[in-house]
Amino acid sequence: MSLNEELIRTRCQEIEESLGRLEKIRDISKEDFLKNQDTQDIACYRLLVAIEAALGLCYHVAARHLKKVPQEYAECFGILADAGIIATDLSESLKKMARFRNLLVHMYWKVEYGTLYELIQYDLGDLRRFSKSIVALL
Repeated sequence: MSLNEELIRTRCQEIEESLGRLEKIRDISKEDFLKNQDTQDIACYRLLVAIEAALGLCYHVAARHLKKVPQEYAECFGILADAGIIATDLSESLKKMARFRNLLVHMYWKVEYGTLYELIQYDLGDLRRFSKSIVALL
């Protein structure tokens, strides 16, 4: 079965929109970020949307292109790395994001906002790299 180009482009757009919002947060100092619950909530939601979109892309490519169905979210990125679709270092970063997504969804009361701030400062580019790698399959 072939890849669904419309689905891929829509998910990539969702990633890009969320990254745009998250990148605005980069300009906020860590101290101000940790004091502002509204900004924390925006960051959590936008990161969740971006990671969910990346996971949707990953599952779509794994199922349609590789004929594999991951058993858990983090595993999906490893499947794409094993197939040479994404780099191993990117896979490892995205696996961490998938685990952070699980924290946001299932144990939201344990979210460490300092960790969230660091992720926004240094790791957002990995979501963009992933998106570009998937678009390259079209």
